Amino acid sequence: MESPLTGGPPPPPQDEPPPPHLPPRDRLAGLQKGNSVCSRSYFVVVMVFVHVYILNVIALLLYVYYSNGQLGSDSTTGGPATESTTPATARGQDTADIPYSHLPRLEGIKVGHKQKIELVPNKIQHMETLSLKPLLFEIPNFLTEEECKLLIHLAQLKGLQASQILPVDGYKEAIESLEISKTDIFNLLDHNQDGQLELKEVLTHSRLGNGRWMTPENIREMYAAVKADPDGNGVLSLDEFKKLNLRDFHKYLGNREITMNDLVRNSQHTWLYQGEGAHRVLRSIRQRVIKLTRLPQDVVENSEPLQVVRYNKGGHYHAHMDSGPVFPETACTHTKLMTNETADFETSCRYVTILFYLNNVTRGGETTFPVADNRTYEEMSLIQNDIDLRDTRKHCDKGNLRIKPRQGTAVFWYNYLSDGEGWVGDVDDFALHGGCLVTEGTKWIANNWINVDPNKTRQLRFQQEMARYAKDDTEKQKEWTVDKSYRDMHVDL
Repeated sequence: MESPLTGGPPPPPQDEPPPPHLPPRDRLAGLQKGNSVCSRSYFVVVMVFVHVYILNVIALLLYVYYSNGQLGSDSTTGGPATESTTPATARGQDTADIPYSHLPRLEGIKVGHKQKIELVPNKIQHMETLSLKPLLFEIPNFLTEEECKLLIHLAQLKGLQASQILPVDGYKEAIESLEISKTDIFNLLDHNQDGQLELKEVLTHSRLGNGRWMTPENIREMYAAVKADPDGNGVLSLDEFKKLNLRDFHKYLGNREITMNDLVRNSQHTWLYQGEGAHRVLRSIRQRVIKLTRLPQDVVENSEPLQVVRYNKGGHYHAHMDSGPVFPETACTHTKLMTNETADFETSCRYVTILFYLNNVTRGGETTFPVADNRTYEEMSLIQNDIDLRDTRKHCDKGNLRIKPRQGTAVFWYNYLSDGEGWVGDVDDFALHGGCLVTEGTKWIANNWINVDPNKTRQLRFQQEMARYAKDDTEKQKEWTVDKSYRDMHVDL
């Protein structure tokens, strides 16, 4: 029998039950002879409990209704927005005067959940939850066919450049100038600290350098060429590693012919300015992104321009993160532009990614999320039995989630978790994603990244500086527009 919590009938009073051998009528009479005071008290308690439960359910439904885009009175309908999402200009205040106490974050509810959204007047669309780890949504028909064609045309007019250049000698020189012992290098590579360097441990770190994509086969060939692995078991001990001459590795790699297919990324891209004075379609897309994400307008406006990317046949992008973790010695690229802070490393702090498919790809070119909704994440488990889940040229079909390119569709996900207080927390490792090999035709996409520094103080200072520059109409200050600030930035993670 169900309990009151599940909506079923309440359990019977806990009086002494009649003997089981009595006939049904006598058994019923026996139940009714119990203590009436106890029965009434129990009944009152149960009814109160049920009513409180029903009120809680109604309150929860109302909360979900108004906080998840179900055409409530927030930014998705053009109605009055909440204090946290209303742009500064709409409230007649300077950005510098507004401390962002928190950043709105959509709820996924469950995989397959669909929400109604209104990004443009009188057009109702559906947004479906594709994954909870990372929190990822798909919006069909976000862009019209005409808008997709226009973006491709504008990108071609501006001109595209290679997204990643071939490795140069500068990396080799930088490696050789490091003052670090072989023992320290070994310990850094030895992920599980078992005193043995496995192929997957070497592979995990080899991609952080010159951008050359290495496979298990590549590592074995290199070991054989420089006689690094005498017993041929693919595992190096500390003693074997100490005997190596690291210059032999660089010499071997330098003598290998490199093509674009050997790199982490094989594509061409350009940036399209979306600020004031930009093409009306580019401005419209930005306004729709603001409504979709419900983030403060100035945060979105001060983020990166629209990136348009072309993948020709053979194009790919191995699985990667759009953002990197921010440690004390790491700075976000966008806030570093204004805060003048020094840091040993910098990374792109892309809180949100919105990816637009601009055409239908003849074959291939899916977006893969290899570990979406996995129970756990373990970097070393991405490579098992020579199958590297990050390798989008060979193993895209083995990823947990693949999204087929459909013209006009937008895919939207969070690259960071929440910190529990309404701000940006740790990087969401499950946001690992890549572009599968285009086997036939050409693939066109566009990316909108919304930049937020996990360090709230730095982000607010950045917003204040950008607001100050926006007020100044002199040509000198116009040189500090976001478009020009990002123009020469190339960060591949």
